[in-house]
Parts: sequence; C-alpha cells; structure tokens
Amino acid sequence: MVANDRSQGKNQLRVGRLVKAHGLKGALKLELYTDNPERRFVPGAEFTLQVPEASPWHGKSITVREYRVMNGNPVVFIDGVDDREGAEGLVRAILWIDQDADEPEDNAWYDHQLVGLDVVREDTVIGKVVRVEHMPAQDLLIIKPSTGSGTGDEVMVPFVEAIVPSVDIVAGRVTVTPPPGLFEELPDADGAAAAEDAD
Repeated sequence: MVANDRSQGKNQLRVGRLVKAHGLKGALKLELYTDNPERRFVPGAEFTLQVPEASPWHGKSITVREYRVMNGNPVVFIDGVDDREGAEGLVRAILWIDQDADEPEDNAWYDHQLVGLDVVREDTVIGKVVRVEHMPAQDLLIIKPSTGSGTGDEVMVPFVEAIVPSVDIVAGRVTVTPPPGLFEELPDADGAAAAEDAD
C-alpha cells in the first residue's frame, strides 16, 4: 500500500475501497488496505473520498455509522446513506484517513520513499522505480528497466504482495516476482510471430 500526501500537507493513508452495494439498507462491501479495520472503521470515523470529479461526492468526506463482517466480507454503513441507490453512488470510491503520527500503518510507504529505489529480481537489479500511480483498483509502481534487462520502456507493476513481496527502504530496494513477460518479451511470442511471417 502507498500512503500519499493528499490535502493541506496532512499525511493520509489509503485504507479501503468501496467495492459494491450490499443489501437494500445502504451497506457497502469494503476492500481493505489496512491491517486493523476494527480500529480504522469505528463508528464516527471520518474518511476523505477519492472519486472522479464528476461524482457528486467529489471533495466530500464520509462518516462511518457501523462496521461489521457479513458472510466473511467486511461491510460498512455510512451516515446519510440509507438505501441501495445511495450506496451505489459510492461504489469504487477510495477511502483515505489522516495518519496518526504515533501509529504508522504497517506496510505503507509514501511515494517519495519508493521513487528511486532499485528493483531487484532474483538478486539482480533490473530497474528503478520512477514514480507511483494511484489507480482505483490498486497502486502501480512505474519502473524504468536497466539497460539490457528489458525493452527499455517503462513497466507498470501492480503494487501487490504477490508481485512485490518486500520493500526495504533502508537498503534502497524493492523485490519483485513478476509473471513471465512483464519485463521482457516472451520467447514463445517471438516464435509465434516468426511462424506467422513464414506463412
């Protein structure tokens, strides 16, 4: 997860995304980006919303009325959202909260901490992080491959644990376990293209 400075110099953490309306009473299923949802989503907790500018919720915040786990899924109720139609207007919104100075979030980094880090695969440096992009579904690390390690173009790497299992700010590196073809052309693809040319 990437923390981001979003308003008036305050450090904020992205802690969740509203995935879909749940039921008829305004509940919303949550995708959690926090290790401690019971502390973050207490009644009265207020979140800044990241939504498209065209959304009526743009520039607004929401307040939690209730948080619970239903059928194994985290669900949140929001003040002023009392029906399914209202809940659907918040689908895909990303929730941010002010970071407590004395309670840093686990596995959260700021953009400036990540930019410039070496990208390491199997103990070999294959590039550097040049920027971070915050997308609705997940953050992306934008990586410039080292000379000779790929196509030379920037590579977008989903910032998820399965692909970026570790970040070591002190050592100045992020470790990646990318799927085949993310940093280089697949040999099979080249072979298939050659076969098509032969035909």
